Amino acid sequence: MPVPQTKAELLEAIDLQFARLMRELERVPGQRYREPSIEGHAKGTVMSVGDLVAYLIGWGELVIKWIDRDQRGEPVDFPETGYKWNELGRLAQKFYADFRALSPGELVARLKQSKEAIEARIRDRDEQALYGRPWYGKFTLGRMIQFNTSSPYANAHGRLRKRKKANGPT
Repeated sequence: MPVPQTKAELLEAIDLQFARLMRELERVPGQRYREPSIEGHAKGTVMSVGDLVAYLIGWGELVIKWIDRDQRGEPVDFPETGYKWNELGRLAQKFYADFRALSPGELVARLKQSKEAIEARIRDRDEQALYGRPWYGKFTLGRMIQFNTSSPYANAHGRLRKRKKANGPT
């Protein structure tokens, strides 16, 4: 799918990739959510399906935080307070820990909530706010949202498909 260039394309990309991801997640039995079976986000690590969902929740909630802080005129600490862009493996580990206590159903519900909250923030903005000017460095707000929603949803879908081929459907 091409990189979204408009509000409508961004919303479509998020919905499409999220739907594909959800179809794969629905095929994973709850008792298998915590089994380490997927290549991790940090080199040489292995994660569970639950960790993968936690990672997506973490990034989604960060996007919401960035947008909300920016809207209030507050500084945004990219990617997250206490983390630098070259420490994303450590940030992934934080996300895994943050959501480890959630059941599979709670993880999926929280992921859906973050996606819906991001889409609401997109709908609240016009084309100029999303794609008319740089928002972070050279990147527009729309591009930053895409980097942290539809792209990771597609990546997670691929990881789940690879896991299923290696381990079978359950």
